[in-house]
Amino acid sequence: MPPQLRLKLFGTPVRLPASLWAWPLILSLMVVVGVMLWLRSHEQASLTAQREEMISDALSLEAQLNGRLEGELAQLGMLAGLINGQRLSSDAFSTHPVVLDGLRRFWVSVTWLSEAGRIRAHQPPEVNPVDGTRRQLSDDGGLTGHLSVPLKGQLDRPGGLLVARFSAAALLRQKVPWWLASKYDIRLVDVSDTVIAATVEGPRDARQAWYRVGLGPSLPNAWLELSARDRVTPWWRTLPMALMGGFLCLIGLASVMLRKQMRSVTRAEEAWRTEAAWRTAMEDSLAVGIRARDLEGRLVYVNKTMADMVGRQPEELVGLLPPMPYWVPEEMDQSMTRHLRNMAGQAPRGGYESRWQHADGRIVEVMVYEAPLVDAQGAQIGWMASVVNITERKHLEERERRQMEAMAHHARLTMLGEVASTLAHELNQPLSAITSYNAGVLNALAGRTDVPEPVIKALQRQGEQAGAAARIVKRIRDFLTRREPQRELCDLHAVIASALSLLKRDIERHQVEIVHVSGDALPPVVADAVLIEQVVANLVRNACDALSLQPQPRRVRIAVGPGEPGTVRVEVADNGPGLGGQSAASLCEPFFTTKSEGMGMGLAICRSIVELHYGALEAHDAPEGGAVFSFTLPTRREGDEACDHTGEESA
Repeated sequence: MPPQLRLKLFGTPVRLPASLWAWPLILSLMVVVGVMLWLRSHEQASLTAQREEMISDALSLEAQLNGRLEGELAQLGMLAGLINGQRLSSDAFSTHPVVLDGLRRFWVSVTWLSEAGRIRAHQPPEVNPVDGTRRQLSDDGGLTGHLSVPLKGQLDRPGGLLVARFSAAALLRQKVPWWLASKYDIRLVDVSDTVIAATVEGPRDARQAWYRVGLGPSLPNAWLELSARDRVTPWWRTLPMALMGGFLCLIGLASVMLRKQMRSVTRAEEAWRTEAAWRTAMEDSLAVGIRARDLEGRLVYVNKTMADMVGRQPEELVGLLPPMPYWVPEEMDQSMTRHLRNMAGQAPRGGYESRWQHADGRIVEVMVYEAPLVDAQGAQIGWMASVVNITERKHLEERERRQMEAMAHHARLTMLGEVASTLAHELNQPLSAITSYNAGVLNALAGRTDVPEPVIKALQRQGEQAGAAARIVKRIRDFLTRREPQRELCDLHAVIASALSLLKRDIERHQVEIVHVSGDALPPVVADAVLIEQVVANLVRNACDALSLQPQPRRVRIAVGPGEPGTVRVEVADNGPGLGGQSAASLCEPFFTTKSEGMGMGLAICRSIVELHYGALEAHDAPEGGAVFSFTLPTRREGDEACDHTGEESA
């Protein structure tokens, strides 16, 4: 089996073959191939850009030449107009300014032909050129072009022809810009590739890039050819290729030296691995975690058990300094204080408990025993610790504690139910007496005219409130004795209004603004109106208590609207301090309260009442601040009315 090497890749040990020494050479070859491909593509891009620029310059020059020829044709047309208007004779033709100016530019000759094709006038003469108008252009030689304009005769018949011959070479010299002539070799060639005129002497080099474009009707058998003077260097002759060659030679030499070095390292690694294998096996077989730290607190060794406790590999932990990754983030300061204490040699002799965090986020309870770590000369070089996982033991203790608390809760709930039932029974008698006395007083005062009307209304209101109190006591007693609520069709808005009237004094005392949002018309709900009234009253009372310490404005908003299909949702929202991170489940726990004088049963009873109505009580923080409590109630379903009538008939 060939020897292997151990390397770390992103902190994870990876075993690699001993042929790793060849990788730099292989990667270098890949880089060189990439550079070659890039140089080749760069060469193609340069050739493409050069050709595109050459085509653009050729078309531009061709347009300039044709524009110049069209201008010359216009001059010739103006001369023909003078002849057609009989304002120019054949004798004055040779000395006319238009003729002389054209000859000064690049016209070789101008000929006036009659209807029969005879020459009526010609400039310059064949032997003696025009005085002072002879140009160097007349001796350019090469192919010439011609421009012609027909003349009018009598009765709109052709009256002859006006022909101007021009020098193609002179045209190039006058119209080719200097910057274009320095960039290209410009030639006019015919169909047989014979050079008509050129800006340079000699033929075109076969390695030059070139482009041709036709010149149109002025020179119908001639093409304008541009040959680029700048040549794109082949990619294999560039400086980067020379540098890549030298780079490959150096990499090859370095790879040979690296191969020798890696073989030496492999032999040394095999030697110490054999010696350390037995020690590692023995340490990993322990059920107790072991860690060693130097005097600075750096981890110098951890066994497999210790690493498994925190869900990491030993290689990840060795070499780390505090804070450690397995410390609980919320207890970082406490963990650092404990670490400094242990480094000072003040760790408890009997060990100490600590909380660590596993890599998956769960908490691990451990018992740590610290001892000095000494070298062969007896000098302390750090601290050795034995770590015992006591998480399961802690869980058992916590489970037992919760069972005891649950039993205590059940006992308190049972006692509370008995006390409430007794209290409700005892309150029924005084409430009945109040109702009877109130009715007796009203009967005694009936028909008397000397009793003020407000007194009569106060007594009537007193009787109504006493009756309502009796009904509430009866329903709560039925609720505590596990009797079913008296469900009936009721109007939620009326129930809410009744609950608010009961809390009128508390609302005014706390100076709270109540906003009752009626909303759209909603179907009646099937519920016990008295119990739902108590739920709304309790939620509003809690909101007022929470707002009592808040600055103005203090606002409680009650909204009724559609919920899930077949339900109606009631929301009680305030602009108070909010829930403080508590959830609905924790707030509705029995005996849980945030008030100094509260018993913690209000929300628990509210949740029980809502659940008896097949609804759900929820709570969350409002986006704009404050708390929102909501509950749902079922609406009237098909068949409810029939059931109600059936029940009445049966009764």
